[in-house]
Amino acid sequence: WGILFSHPRDFTPVCTTELGRAAKLAPEFSKRNVKMIALSIDSVQDHLSWSKDINAYNGEQPEEKLPFPIIADANRELA
Repeated sequence: WGILFSHPRDFTPVCTTELGRAAKLAPEFSKRNVKMIALSIDSVQDHLSWSKDINAYNGEQPEEKLPFPIIADANRELA
């Protein structure tokens, strides 16, 4: 199984809290062999910076790594 979730822009408060919650729930999805992936229209560099904010929101070290990738769709071809 897989979960694809999309978000309109990086660094928006609602999207940050949603991805933060998804990151917290990632171990539960992993136990069930469910792969998670996000989609956002911003660049990979923005995603890496945003990941720091998401981790900090969760009370963790502000690092660039999340338990799932974020697809960069700057040209909005996938969306």
